[in-house]
Parts: sequence; C-alpha cells; structure tokens
Amino acid sequence: MINRGIINLNKPEGMTSHDCVNRLRRLTGVRRIGHTGTLDPMATGVLPLCIGTSARISEYLDMDFKKYRCTMVLGLETDTLDIWGKVLSDTREQLLLDKETLSGVTLEKLQEISRVFTGRIRQVPPKYSALKVNGKKLYEYARAGQEVEIKSREITIKDITVNSWDSHTLTAAFDVTCSKGTYVRTLCVDMAEKLGFTAAMSSLIRLESGAFTLENAVTLEELAEAGDDFTRYILPTDFPLIHFGEFLIRDDRAVWFITGGHISFQEGEILQEPEYKDKEPPFPIREEYQKAYRMMAMVKGRKKFLGVAFYNDKYKKLVADKIFLRGLEDEDF
Repeated sequence: MINRGIINLNKPEGMTSHDCVNRLRRLTGVRRIGHTGTLDPMATGVLPLCIGTSARISEYLDMDFKKYRCTMVLGLETDTLDIWGKVLSDTREQLLLDKETLSGVTLEKLQEISRVFTGRIRQVPPKYSALKVNGKKLYEYARAGQEVEIKSREITIKDITVNSWDSHTLTAAFDVTCSKGTYVRTLCVDMAEKLGFTAAMSSLIRLESGAFTLENAVTLEELAEAGDDFTRYILPTDFPLIHFGEFLIRDDRAVWFITGGHISFQEGEILQEPEYKDKEPPFPIREEYQKAYRMMAMVKGRKKFLGVAFYNDKYKKLVADKIFLRGLEDEDF
C-alpha cells in the first residue's frame, strides 16, 4: 500500500483543492493527504498533493516561487476581484465606445505599469479569501456582511511579463512569478487602478510551484485510467526541497541519525550546499533554512531520503528537524 510520496496534479477548473484531495484519497485508499497551496475553484494548474507522511514536507516550501498565467478584463468590478463574484460595476460597453480613453492602454504601457509591482511590495489581501483574521477566514466575515480590518502584507514579485492586450475584449494577459501569499486577483485590480480603470481577473493557471511544473503534472483522468499503475506518477518526498543542501551520511551512521543522533560533517559527504548558505534570500525566510540539508543514505545500492537536518552552530553538527524514514528496511520509501 502506498503511504507516502507526492502527486503533481493538474487541477481542473470547477473543483476546490479539497475536492482534489478527496479524489486522491479514493484512488489511493490513504486518508492522510494534503496540498501545498490552495487554488481557487475556477483556477487550474499545478497542485502538489502530499500523501501520508510526505504531508509533513509542506512547511519547508515557503521559499518556493510560484508562477501564474493570468488574464484580466478592464472595466469590470466585482466583490471577489474576479469574474465569478458579484458585479459591482460594469463600464465595458462605455469603454469600447470611448476610443480616446482606451488609446492610452497599450502592451508597452501595461508592461511599464507592471514594473511598479516587482520586488518587495505590500499588498492588501481580498476580503473574499481564506486568510484568517482572529481565527476566522476573511470570506466568512464577508459572507456574513461583517467588516474586519485587513492589514497589508509584504510579498515578493520576482517578475511580471505582459503577454498581450486586446482592445476589442478589454483583456490583458500576463505571467507573474511571485512568493507565497500573493493574490493575483489583487494584482490585477492594482495594476488596472494605476491606469485609471477597474478590473477583474478572468482566468488563472498555476504554471509552476517551486520544483513542480505544469509540463510534468498529471490529470485526475490520467490517474484514474492508470489504475493500480498510478504509482508511476508518485514523486519522492524530498523532490521539492530544491533550496536545501544534500548530505550523504556514512553507512554506519544512518541508523544513529534516524534514532536521534547528531551528525558531524566528517561523518559523511556534502553533495550540495544550501542555496542561501552564503547569499541573501529574495525574501525573509527562517534562519535555519540557510543551513538545512536533505539527509541521505545508501541502502542496498539506493540513495534514500532519511529526513531534514539543520546545522547547529552550538553543537557544530547536523541536528534532525524531521525524520521521514524510521527504518532502513522500509522498501516503500
């Protein structure tokens, strides 16, 4: 029975992230499954689903950039900031008749505006979102007609590329690479506001999430058609830990490590240093992540992932943060 691993799912439109989790539960028979980042029901694309003990890996993915392809329509305003919400105003017909007003909207102008939003910026999350304030989700306040203060948060936008502008449909399309916690709906509205217009997001595809890409994602239909052979789509637990270093423990010290022992650098080999060991990360991260290692061991000719360790300056050793393999004879791992 499969009890760990990660499925890089291409989420379909019209399903919640939790719907996808439930579908995978039925396919695998495993109850403990979680996702690494919610996608709205009408959004599609990369949704990593972590099976069993692999769900414990999700907290290490805060350093990952995510890449989205988005379209927005000018002249429309809704309560949810996307086309699926309640329409508050719609000036599209007037804009299409007013060629002079639209003359200032060009692909070049949109790209110029987008540069204002790159780097570390502050963003106010939408009131219809799953962000919690005082233990309650913002959309719960909104649906109850209750007002609550929503504070801006710092996010990092690495890049925005405007791909197209269609003056006949008032639609612009762009790709954005951003940090965790970025709301692309809000970005659409904020960019349009700089131009003097209202806007709403009209589509969203997540192209990448750290190491996971849309090209390597699998659909629910493909998983179902694979039957018992769906395991070929399962990625190893450490697959997304691309920012961590890698350390190969000496054979005779592997059991010592998984049973709580600390490891010195002399008890193995550094295969890769942590990405941010000697350079500044693009946004604030836990200090421990700058000295985090994937701990590996050779077992029966295979390199196995044992867990994550942080280098401890006090002990001058690698100290386990989480152990994912409890026994070296675990062939499933």
